[in-house]
Amino acid sequence: MARSRQLAPGIGRFSRSQAAARRGLYKGTKKSEKPTPAEVLATKEVQVGGEKNGSTRLVPTSKAPRYYPAEDVRQPKKSRKSPNPTKLRPSIVPGSVLILLAGRFRGKRVVFLKQLDSGLLLVTGPYKINGVPLRRVNQAYVIATSTKVDLDGFKLDPKINDAYFAKAAVKGATSAEAEFFEEGKPKLKEPFPEAKSVDQKGVDKAVILAVQKQANLAKYLKATFGLTKGQFPHQMVF
Repeated sequence: MARSRQLAPGIGRFSRSQAAARRGLYKGTKKSEKPTPAEVLATKEVQVGGEKNGSTRLVPTSKAPRYYPAEDVRQPKKSRKSPNPTKLRPSIVPGSVLILLAGRFRGKRVVFLKQLDSGLLLVTGPYKINGVPLRRVNQAYVIATSTKVDLDGFKLDPKINDAYFAKAAVKGATSAEAEFFEEGKPKLKEPFPEAKSVDQKGVDKAVILAVQKQANLAKYLKATFGLTKGQFPHQMVF
């Protein structure tokens, strides 16, 4: 911002000396005096017992470590950045119908339920309509449509969060011999947890009731999204 507003091209409101005086550079920069830290002495005098040891002795104030690492240990770089919560796109609201663009269910239409603490979107097919279960997706890989499902009064169980989708740690072979004999054998498929199946049915029951209130919405969710020759997603209205 100019200090001297121009009254006409080349003619300022203040002269050069007046503009310089208004800037106040002649005052210099402000210098804050920091308190001088107290001087720490390298050695201190302690009393020593024994007639032959003398009465006092100088010892270092801080002792040096007894052991040193054989190799230089790299210190992790300190970062002052703090993670910020992911902002949700304005076009995505609870009940919005989204089109998945990546993953196992790409091309499927799903219903958005809520945004998790990690920033990922919690969506469902529902599973009974198009086979998409409760899952997390990144909002960068979805297309938000103008179609919405009325989810007023629907409350999601708070236990369905990021930890709900964490995989249990599977312990492998305990010995090299057992690992050798396990090689080449098909891995046993773990059964789907019954508790998660109950949670899926509970969520889908409320969503399907809301879907049935709108005509042809179930058919719309069941249909797979795709593009034909000459169609471009950025030119289409969803």
